[in-house]
Amino acid sequence: PLARIAIQTIGNPNRCRIPAVTSSIRAVFFDLYDTLVGFDPPREVVQARAMEPFGFVVDKDGIDAGYAMADALMAEQTAQAPLSALTSDAQSSFFERYEQLILRGAGHEVELQKAGEVWKAVRRQEYGFALYEDVIPALIALRSSGYVMGVITNMSQPGEDVAKRMGFQDNVDFTLSSMDVGASKPDPLMFRAALERAGVEASAAVHVGDQLETDIDGARGAGINPILIDRHSAATDYDAFPRITTLDELPPVLDAFG
Repeated sequence: PLARIAIQTIGNPNRCRIPAVTSSIRAVFFDLYDTLVGFDPPREVVQARAMEPFGFVVDKDGIDAGYAMADALMAEQTAQAPLSALTSDAQSSFFERYEQLILRGAGHEVELQKAGEVWKAVRRQEYGFALYEDVIPALIALRSSGYVMGVITNMSQPGEDVAKRMGFQDNVDFTLSSMDVGASKPDPLMFRAALERAGVEASAAVHVGDQLETDIDGARGAGINPILIDRHSAATDYDAFPRITTLDELPPVLDAFG
């Protein structure tokens, strides 16, 4: 096991000096949604409540399958332009397609107009976001082992505000958002900004995320080691890079890089 060591900053207060450690990995970056936080109540509950008045019966497996397709659409859109850059009409059209894919995965083929009505019903539900139960213990353990910890999110809000609102600001060294950087994953600028803040080379960092295009391909494009977190078991056959289902499984994966 790695000894507990303190992270010191010199010169630029946003840049960390990394002491010698026994692992080749010095910094661990995390995606936010479906990596550190998820819907509260869970997304299948929110969707089921919204769909019920329309007569759609769904289960968790179907919703998970639908979100896998819908989130791939989200990654495709983000690679072209962030949602915040779209007009309100374009955003509405996007979420019609997004919800249509969720419904398709759940076994219901509907027209875009109907999907848009369901999406509006989803938006009317009472829900928020909450940290997964394994997050804070994992962040504490990893940070105490000497890793520099960062979060990279495509949210269009200041990263530090996101960290405070979600409650993990004291367990990471920094949080970077699209607003902070002026780019969105999978743009390499997002990952390079994180490397700059951490003060490490790309080969000495890993990025943990749930999206193949946004997180895995994005990290690879910046030379960072990617790790897929598959909390909903949507990619059980994936073997191109390390795959975990909870953050409890992360430490031995990091050790393997050593």
